[in-house]
Amino acid sequence: MTTTPHIDTHLDLPGLKAMQDYLAKKLPDAILEIAVRELTITVAADNVPFTIKLLRDDKKLLFTQLTDVCGVDYLGAKQLHPARFAVVYHLLSMPHNQRVRVKTYLDATNPAVPTITSLHAAAGWYERETYDMYGINFVGHPDLRRLLTDYDFVGHPLRKDFPLEGFVEVYYDAKEKRVAYKPVDLPQELRHFDRVSEWKGITGNTGLAETDNTFNSQEFK
Repeated sequence: MTTTPHIDTHLDLPGLKAMQDYLAKKLPDAILEIAVRELTITVAADNVPFTIKLLRDDKKLLFTQLTDVCGVDYLGAKQLHPARFAVVYHLLSMPHNQRVRVKTYLDATNPAVPTITSLHAAAGWYERETYDMYGINFVGHPDLRRLLTDYDFVGHPLRKDFPLEGFVEVYYDAKEKRVAYKPVDLPQELRHFDRVSEWKGITGNTGLAETDNTFNSQEFK
């Protein structure tokens, strides 16, 4: 009987640890930790461009590919981190076959981080998407506009305090001959939402599913 090789056999974990030790000298103010078989570098927002440039240009690192930039909302999860938002950058070093993530935490009042579009052209779209979904400002971005939602869209859909049904809905105004917006209205005959929570706010009708059931589970196939 042959044993299937472990998924980590292709990874150079000793090399990753050596990279961590090397970066600890280059980035004395950063927090470096190996988690999920990748190196995570946590830096202050103002130090993001310097860190990304070092990872790209240093001959012992050569993280020349930016594979993703994404946001994180820690609302209601202060046990994970007291900050409201984070921005995470994922980079790949093809010569060394290693991946690294750079993370920075931002407060809720003014979540902002310098752009890295001058270092990686791909960041232009990634940063626009993060701005659109989380409302995080990338200072110095040459064209920071919404990417996935409409120009007049209200709010940022991936924030945890964004309502599931949104703030407004789109409809075609026949009188004005154009697409327009109006406040969301969800009329439902069998439900009443009290606005406490989309999941817990159903009141007065929770027993309808049982009373209207015309078959039992044993007969249903």
